[in-house]
Amino acid sequence: MEKKETLSADYFAQVYDAQDDPWNFETSPYEAQKYTATIQALPNSHYRKAWEIGCSIGVLTKMLAEKCLNLLATDVSEKALDFAKVRCNDVPNVTFKKLSFPQELPDDRFDLILISEVAYYLSEEDWKLSIHKVYDLLPENGEIVLVHWLPEVPDYPQTGDQVHYSFKKEIGAKMNNVFKTRTEQYRIDVWRKS
Repeated sequence: MEKKETLSADYFAQVYDAQDDPWNFETSPYEAQKYTATIQALPNSHYRKAWEIGCSIGVLTKMLAEKCLNLLATDVSEKALDFAKVRCNDVPNVTFKKLSFPQELPDDRFDLILISEVAYYLSEEDWKLSIHKVYDLLPENGEIVLVHWLPEVPDYPQTGDQVHYSFKKEIGAKMNNVFKTRTEQYRIDVWRKS
């Protein structure tokens, strides 16, 4: 089986050039249900500092902000960030920043890192390196939330299951899986630094 490379920033630029909401985040019943399940999966009622990797147009960002004192929302697409900023213009505790994960990382530590529908855009090798990078940004008891679509997508280097299994294999000895759920379409795993 041919190993696929991490999808480039150009890939996402083309996706957003073709459509403002390419994955129907605003209108999809699937997305709405998954976002609700993601928020409900958070073990804590409040987080001091959180990082959402791949915030896209900010639909989940706005919901997540209600649980956070400070939320950093990042994306590789400037166009997506512009939409997210408009959506969240009445949410003062969110900061938006253009970052190309995993090459660029914030210079900070977070008690919550959300990786939702992002990691399968990375090659297996890049994801394995990324796991250790995000782990290092957590204080003790910090949490990483993984949420990923499960059906295979031909463009994507990995499936959702590959992403979650790889995470467990790479870092499972240093973190506790404190929540997990699986539907036919997606899975959620919450890991806490022990």
